[in-house]
Amino acid sequence: MTVDTLRLLLPEIILLLTGLVVIIIDLITMRRVNDTVLAGVSIAGMLLAALAAFSLRGIPPEPVTAMLAVDGFATFLMVAVLLGMSLVVLYSYDYMKQYGKNRGEYYAFLLAVALAIVLAVGANDLLMVWLAMEFLSITSYILVSYLRGNPRSSEGALKYFLYGAVASSVMLYGISLIYGATGSTSLNGIAQIVSGQGAIEGARALGFTAIVLLIVGFGFKTSLVPFHQWAPDTYEGAPTPITGFLSTASKAAGFALMIRTLIVALPSLSVDWLTVLAGISMITILFGNLVALRQSNIKRLLAYSSIAQAGYILMGLVCVPQVGFQILPFSDFQFNGINGVLIYLFGYIFTNLGAFAVVIAIENRTGKVEVKDYAGLIYRSPWLASLLLIFLLSLTGIPPTLGFWGKYFVFGAAIQIQFYPLALVGLIGAAIGAGYYLNIVRYMFLMPADDDEKIGVSRAISVALAVTGVAVILLGLLPSALITWATESAQFLASL
Repeated sequence: MTVDTLRLLLPEIILLLTGLVVIIIDLITMRRVNDTVLAGVSIAGMLLAALAAFSLRGIPPEPVTAMLAVDGFATFLMVAVLLGMSLVVLYSYDYMKQYGKNRGEYYAFLLAVALAIVLAVGANDLLMVWLAMEFLSITSYILVSYLRGNPRSSEGALKYFLYGAVASSVMLYGISLIYGATGSTSLNGIAQIVSGQGAIEGARALGFTAIVLLIVGFGFKTSLVPFHQWAPDTYEGAPTPITGFLSTASKAAGFALMIRTLIVALPSLSVDWLTVLAGISMITILFGNLVALRQSNIKRLLAYSSIAQAGYILMGLVCVPQVGFQILPFSDFQFNGINGVLIYLFGYIFTNLGAFAVVIAIENRTGKVEVKDYAGLIYRSPWLASLLLIFLLSLTGIPPTLGFWGKYFVFGAAIQIQFYPLALVGLIGAAIGAGYYLNIVRYMFLMPADDDEKIGVSRAISVALAVTGVAVILLGLLPSALITWATESAQFLASL
């Protein structure tokens, strides 16, 4: 293995070594070590891996192995996800001290999840796509069920596992169909065979069926309708930091796998998968927002909100510019769809993790997770109420927050290709979403509190809130660097 290859694999190596260090510390000290050490080592490893990934930005797309590649698309998502996972570890610190046991194992599993996502965003072979998704899913099942004495946690994990097992099997069957039609599992190899004049008819015979089966697997991981049934119960039962992870970093991995597979391997069949995904996007936006209106539990509300947000993210992929059956070069378009997905995911990770940090702060102090329990929050904790207001405005897509730019770019992509029905459904969904987001604001600022007890915020949660709040506002006011980086990263996607 050459030095250049080691540099390309540095984020994965750092995460693997950090996970081993956490396990060794936990074993040697027999769990007597201070939680601060375990959490600090985990955060340091993730931040170092994010820095290593950031140092790879702008390099020409390069295959590390036959199954793994490093390009701008992968490095952008690596940085976004690893920063998000660092925040998950940060606000897991207080939560796990209060509710969890065997915390060294917990942090090791978070590092394993981060490693799975880093492998997923660079997967360049259908086998690697499936293996990375399974690695991510198995570690996620364990983390969801980590509160072993909590029946809701066990129920959520069981539903997550059962749905995941079915989705994985269906997706693997789709992969087998593609291999049977093309004789290859390499994304680039599949693209060459499917687009070839001599083999295109034979490849198309199984193409649509295989695409639908693949979308089942991707739809499960991104909680798209109708593959979302696991999400509400799982989000409600899981430890709240894990709920934040599932709704952000895990979802980003699912979209990365979907985008790379469809755009790199199957661009000549885009007429098939774009039609399916357009319908799923519209249904997901409307369903997620309408059901969220009826939720009284804040975690379930954010779960259905996450489903709706997945529909908006999917808009970017649906609106990739094309002529006939060929995806056009991204560099020719300001709104190329994929840059909208990247900007949306980056903003959504910080926004939703910020919202869950507020939920964790309140749950740690009061044990309550109902929307009505946020009544009078402005008097009980002005800091939490003000920050949650910012995060809710960002989820709604109101400037000058970072969430506005995500919606601006995915809606702009829809309007640019004149897909007006999708843009209209998105606008209707955004209006519905504003209803339940602002209902929380109504409780916080206009409804009287049941008691006057002040809600304190720990140092770890305060740091997480400060980071997410500053990111949402600062990048909302000064988005040019992020937009440029996302647009450049999208141009590298199909260049291998």
